[in-house]
Amino acid sequence: MDLLKHTATIPTNPDVAREIPNLLRIYKDGHIERLLGVETVSSGTDSRTNVQSKDVTINPETGLSARLYLPPNTSPSQKLTLLIYIHGGAFCVCTPFNPGYHLHMNTLSADANVVGVSVHYRLAPESPIPICYDDTWEAIQWVAKHVNGDGPEPWLNDHADFGRVFFGGDSAGANIAHNMAMRGASEGFGGLNLNGIVLACPFFGGDEKDLLVEFLYPNYEGVDDVKIHSAKDPKISGLGCNRVLIFVAEKDFLRERGQRYYEALKKSGWSGTVDINETEGENHVFHLFNPDSEKSIALVKKFVEFIKQT
Repeated sequence: MDLLKHTATIPTNPDVAREIPNLLRIYKDGHIERLLGVETVSSGTDSRTNVQSKDVTINPETGLSARLYLPPNTSPSQKLTLLIYIHGGAFCVCTPFNPGYHLHMNTLSADANVVGVSVHYRLAPESPIPICYDDTWEAIQWVAKHVNGDGPEPWLNDHADFGRVFFGGDSAGANIAHNMAMRGASEGFGGLNLNGIVLACPFFGGDEKDLLVEFLYPNYEGVDDVKIHSAKDPKISGLGCNRVLIFVAEKDFLRERGQRYYEALKKSGWSGTVDINETEGENHVFHLFNPDSEKSIALVKKFVEFIKQT
């Protein structure tokens, strides 16, 4: 499903002020109905992988929270690689608590043997862009409070190896992951050592302004806005990690934008290593919609190998 390809249509329901197909309806009385990413599952012990998960509140005033993951057979003092994951959904739908994201994180935690932090940022349009960026940055700063072993969350104090940290994300979440790596390069990561980022079917702006983004982002600067049109960022060579893995899908309308990002980063003078992997015959975030397919399993395997690489 090409989430960010959709723009507003004329509503057929007289009570609806604006509708973005497959994503959301905004009613004249102000309430919003989301059409995707509303189903949730509880945290706990996953019967398939035996990964444990729990939900934590980071900022009670804003509702910023995260779902944490701990792989099975972790000994009391064992330190594991840390994956901070940012979900997609066109900046306006989905949460870490959706079945697809929960399954994905359980799989990654088990297969890569990582502690996972899946960020629950606030969604546009109620919380317009760039709030999603600021919430995610606040979550990263919260994680960094545990570097000395005296933070508020025992799983991070006891088990996270802050010398081996990765950011991951899909679609809009991949865009946020890139922006967090850029922000950390300029502001510092608070003691976290960002080894690499994984961007699955990343959303980046194209050659023209994005109409959906324009609706969700009041201060959007069009093609000059480097948060969205990141391949045009003159400072991209300062990306704050040494390794990047990009996944694109052949039938995804965002495929070329992911490739442009790859080329821009490669040509920028950035000192790290970037790889791109294309899956033939598949569409946007296919690995989340059909996780048991052969191609989805292959994508996750490459994701895991990237994290495990020393």
